[in-house]
Amino acid sequence: MCDESGRVVAGAGDPNRAIYSRSSMKPLQAAVSLGAMPGEELSERQVAVMCASHNGEPIHIEAVASVLQEGGLGFGDLRCPPDFPLDPDEAARAGTRRPELHNCSGKHAGKLLASVRSGWPTESYLDPAHPLQRRILDAVRTATGLEDVAVGVDGCGSPVHAVTVSAMATLYARLARPERLGDVGGTAARAVGAMLAEPYMVAGRGRVDTAVMETTGDVVVKVGAEGLVCAAVLGPGLGVAVKAADGAARAGPPALIEVLRRLGLLDESHLLALAPYARPPVLGGGRPVGELEPILQLEGD
Repeated sequence: MCDESGRVVAGAGDPNRAIYSRSSMKPLQAAVSLGAMPGEELSERQVAVMCASHNGEPIHIEAVASVLQEGGLGFGDLRCPPDFPLDPDEAARAGTRRPELHNCSGKHAGKLLASVRSGWPTESYLDPAHPLQRRILDAVRTATGLEDVAVGVDGCGSPVHAVTVSAMATLYARLARPERLGDVGGTAARAVGAMLAEPYMVAGRGRVDTAVMETTGDVVVKVGAEGLVCAAVLGPGLGVAVKAADGAARAGPPALIEVLRRLGLLDESHLLALAPYARPPVLGGGRPVGELEPILQLEGD
C-alpha cells in the first residue's frame, strides 16, 4: 500500500516485483482519452464503461455502442479481438465471439472516440507510436513515478505497461489525489467519479470491483488480469495493489478485502455485505465443502 507520494505505508511480499499492469490501468487510460476530447459531454455511464473490464451484459454493450456512436463509429471499428462475455450466463447466450463482447471494448471505444475528436487515425489507435498511446505512456510515467517502463501487448491488443506492484499502488493513491497527476488530473477525477457513480458499469454482477464500490462509496476498485486487484481509497488518499504470484484470479478478492479490513478501511456493515468475496466457498459436487481463507501479514501490523 502506498500514499500519493509513492511512500510504501505497508506491504507484503515483494513490492518491487515487476508485473504487466493489465486491465488495472484502465482508469488512467480513460483519463488520457478524456483529455484528448475536451468539451465532450459524456455521461457517467459512458465514462465508467471506458474504465471497465465489463461482464458483457446488455447494459455494458449498450454503453459501449453509445460511446462509439458519439464519434460516428460502430462495433466494426473496434480492434479488440472477438470474445465471449465474462459473465457465464451472457456467454451461454452469446452464440458467437464478437469484439463488442470483449471485456475491454469500453476502453477501446473511448480510445477510438478520442482519436476521432483529436483528428488522429482510428485504424492504428493500438500502435504504440499513435499519439494517444504516447500520451498514455507519459501518464503512466507520471502516475507511477517510473521513467523506465517497458511496453508489451495486452490480451486485447492494446499496449500494456510493465511496472512494479508498489508503482501500481502509487498510481492508485494518485487516482485518489488526482491533483498529483499533472495534466490528466482533472480527467482522472472525472474517471474516478464516474466509476463510483456507476459501479455496475465497471464490472457487473458477481464482481468484486462493483461490490466494493457499491458497498463503500469511496473505495475505487479495479481488477486486472493474472491475479491483480487495485484500489484507491479516497478518504486517506491511499493506493492498494494486490498481486497473486501465481496469477490465480480467485486469490485477489479475498486478499484485497482482508488488506482493507486490516487497515481499518471497512466497517462491520461493509464486511457483512462483502462476505461472499472475502471468504468465497469452495465447491465439491456442486455444494460448499470449504472456503477460501486469506492468510497474510502486512509489514507494520
